[in-house]
Amino acid sequence: MSTSQPDTSPRQLSRAEQETETAAERLHLLIDAARAAVGVRTEDGVEELEAVADRLERAARDLAVALRELAEQRQNTIDEE
Repeated sequence: MSTSQPDTSPRQLSRAEQETETAAERLHLLIDAARAAVGVRTEDGVEELEAVADRLERAARDLAVALRELAEQRQNTIDEE
């Protein structure tokens, strides 16, 4: 009886996978920054919250685009098989 083992060797990430990982990490870091900004109550705090919100929106859009590109890449790979 033969049991197949999953391939556990490290593989090179595709460009789309790398971009998705980078975008996800950036969003994660910005969420941490947003949580920190919530606790700041200074005159500049309102402007900082607005700036953090803008950065979060951009990062979320970037991640969404990266995920869609990755999905398209994977679909193309499936179609080629």
